[in-house]
Amino acid sequence: MSFADYSHEKAEESRHNETLAYLMFLAGVVFFVGGILETLSLGESPSWFVIIPYFAEASAGMFLGLTMVISGLSLVVFGLVAGVSYSRGRGWYMRELSKAGTAEGSLTKKGARLIRKRMGARA
Repeated sequence: MSFADYSHEKAEESRHNETLAYLMFLAGVVFFVGGILETLSLGESPSWFVIIPYFAEASAGMFLGLTMVISGLSLVVFGLVAGVSYSRGRGWYMRELSKAGTAEGSLTKKGARLIRKRMGARA
């Protein structure tokens, strides 16, 4: 396997992982919004911690809403971080792939000139 083939495969793998990371981000957004809506539908006036509503009294709905909000926020953060990381990694592979392509192209041009010279000398 040549370096160009390896870089191409790694860029495809990184693109796939980036797609999965952004899907994780979208799942986090859905969980976060669902948790907020579920918590807001429980009572009349919840307490707020920055942007997260909560109730002080314990109930099954309160635990569900808080769990969905916390898991949603963590999925959003981890999805964004992973997506950016995979995107940067793919950029490196694509740069190396283009370098390998230009080096290979210049080698084939030199080889073609050399072959034409030798063929011209024999004729």
